[in-house]
Amino acid sequence: MINKNTVLIILVVLFSLNHLIAQQKTNDFWNHVRFGGGIGLNFGDGFFSGTLAPNAIYEFDRFFAAGIGLNATFDNQKNVYKSTILGGSLIGLFNVINEIQLSAEFEQLNINRKYNINLNTPDDNYWSPALFIGAGYRNGNVTFGIRYDVLYDKNKSIYIDPWAPFVRFYF
Repeated sequence: MINKNTVLIILVVLFSLNHLIAQQKTNDFWNHVRFGGGIGLNFGDGFFSGTLAPNAIYEFDRFFAAGIGLNATFDNQKNVYKSTILGGSLIGLFNVINEIQLSAEFEQLNINRKYNINLNTPDDNYWSPALFIGAGYRNGNVTFGIRYDVLYDKNKSIYIDPWAPFVRFYF
């Protein structure tokens, strides 16, 4: 017959092994996660714009990665308008070869723009979707390229053109 001490030792060993295996799987997950993002500042005569856009991807293997991002932008044109833009994105990356990266990114932004009362323009508050298809040259943690918004709407997009260059960093 098994005594209480033996049962206790077996339970402690099993619990420790289970904890060790779970910790190893968690550490393995985080070894495949890469963080990146963007910070933007733009200012001029009576104009200011600031953007913070963190994101993270999970590398499934050396070819495929997918991730999420957030975007927060504040714009102010003195005596014209103020806007707050908040949203998120989903991104998929495919490395054709180590140097060539293809991407697809869906972005959904909420635009809240308040105009100066003297302009007699109604305030804006709407959602603006974008679906970017891109290609870039990859060197280490950095990718330079161009992307195209297939959902581009010149009346609703916050971007001036459907074509946009990009630089991506992931660490």
